[in-house]
This record gives sequence, structure tokens and C-alpha cells, in this order.
Amino acid sequence: MQRTSADKRANIIGCLVEGNSVGSTTRITGAAKNTILRVLEEVGEASSNYLHESMTDLPCKRLELDEIWSFCGSKEKTKKRTKKQTVGDVWTWIAVCAETKLIPSYYIGDRSSLAAMAFCHDLAPRLAGRVQITSDGLEAYKWAIGDAFQEVDYGRLVKIYGKDDAGRDIVTGIRKEAVFGNPDEALTSTSYVERQNLTVRMQNRRFTRKTNAFSKKLENHGHAMALHFMNYNFARKHKTLKTTPAIAAGVSEKIWKTDDIIEMTESYFQAKEDAEFEAAFAERMQKPRINPKSF
Repeated sequence: MQRTSADKRANIIGCLVEGNSVGSTTRITGAAKNTILRVLEEVGEASSNYLHESMTDLPCKRLELDEIWSFCGSKEKTKKRTKKQTVGDVWTWIAVCAETKLIPSYYIGDRSSLAAMAFCHDLAPRLAGRVQITSDGLEAYKWAIGDAFQEVDYGRLVKIYGKDDAGRDIVTGIRKEAVFGNPDEALTSTSYVERQNLTVRMQNRRFTRKTNAFSKKLENHGHAMALHFMNYNFARKHKTLKTTPAIAAGVSEKIWKTDDIIEMTESYFQAKEDAEFEAAFAERMQKPRINPKSF
């Protein structure tokens, strides 16, 4: 089977990370839809693995946590009304470092306490020291953070809602609460992570409201998010930092380019193929030898 050239894969990745849908990427690059999805699957899998292995011993001191809504196949209310066999609502849990703007961890799932637990237990071992954490008023954070972190300064910013003249829900105020440890009230904020939610919606077409570019398969949604965070952390200059979050956090020494992401992907699959071959060879050699029947 003919392999897609590196230049075309670079063009595909460049379109996807700049907020283009799969359909518009086909028109821009001339690549077939299946080719784009295959590139997304490969790069997404490799990016997820690289993020998992590289985000360790991080110097983050102040984190903000939040979750952003999307859906896969159909919205939850549509799924319940029509009994469609789709995933429904999907929530992406995001942690952002307030100082380096790094995304050390994310988790894709529902908005349950179990998802909060999985998210926080993935986040905690990646940090080098004690941190201050701020979240919104979602109660699941309280139990998840308390269970995952041994020592933490945790405060939450709770929004107070009211009604406007038209009867619509609006935020009328906020309340800051100290939950664990001794969080600095002046630094108890979710501004950075909420701005990160906007970046996700601007850079990932699957999150754009009122379009048909939403994810149809959960696997592709996961690959798209892995590619987004890989590009955000390592290849996209932050306007405030004038460099990438990965460099600011000491995770990388250079600003990555699309070619670097492709090279990382190829190295990942080569290593995966070598490991599978060695495992198969070792299993074959361990089997007892069966002597042939005599004639």
C-alpha cells in the first residue's frame, strides 16, 4: 500500500491543528477522507503516548482545573429522546499550569465522580512538589483531589447564578472557598483554564457549536484531543510567554515543528513494531519443541 508522503501528512496535521474540519482538510490538501482519518489516528496515538511519557516530574506550582463539554454522535438529550446508539455527551477534563501554561494532564470521559478520580490520579504523580489547585464548584473535585494528592492547597471558585430581566441564567457573583491546605485566596482563580477552553474550541473544529463537524467516533475524538494538546504544548508559541509551554516548563528544549511531530510518530510506530516482533519471537522460542513423527 502506498504511503502518504511526509509533506502531505504535514499539511494534513497543519490544517487539523488550526481548526479545520476533516471535510475542509480534504478540500485544502486534496487528500481523501480515509487518508486524513488514518493520519489523525496514527499521530493521535503517538501523541497520546508521548504526552504520557514526557509529562513527569513537572515544576508546576499552581494549577487550574476545569472540564469542557462536547458530544460524540449526538447530544445526550437527543440520544435519550431517539434512543440512538451513540456516545452522547463527552467531557474533556483539563489541568493547566497558571505560570507555564502547560497542560500536564487531560482526561476524556463523562462528568462523574469516577471520571474526576481518574483525572486527578493521572495528574498527581506528574508533579514534582506541592501545588495550589483551583477548580470550579463541581463537588466531584473535592473527593478526587483529596484522594489523589497527599499534600495540596486546594481552593475553589464558586459562581453564583441569578436571572436577568429576560429570565435567563447569568453569573451575579463569585465565592472563593478554601477546601484543603492553605490556598492563597488572591491566586484562587480559573481564568487561565477557562481561556484554555476557548483555545480548544478555536483550534479544534470538533468543539465548534452548531456545526456538523462534531466527532462521530469516540476513538477519533480522543486522537484529535491528543494531537491538539501535543501541538499546544510543544509546537504553538504562547503569546504571553513568547515560547511554547513545554519550553517554559523545562519539558522541551526546542519549539517543535510539524515535521518533528511526524518524526516522533514514525519513531513510535517503529518502536512498537520492534517490540511486537521481539515479543512474538520470544513466545515462539519458549514453546517446547515437538519432535516430528518417525517414518
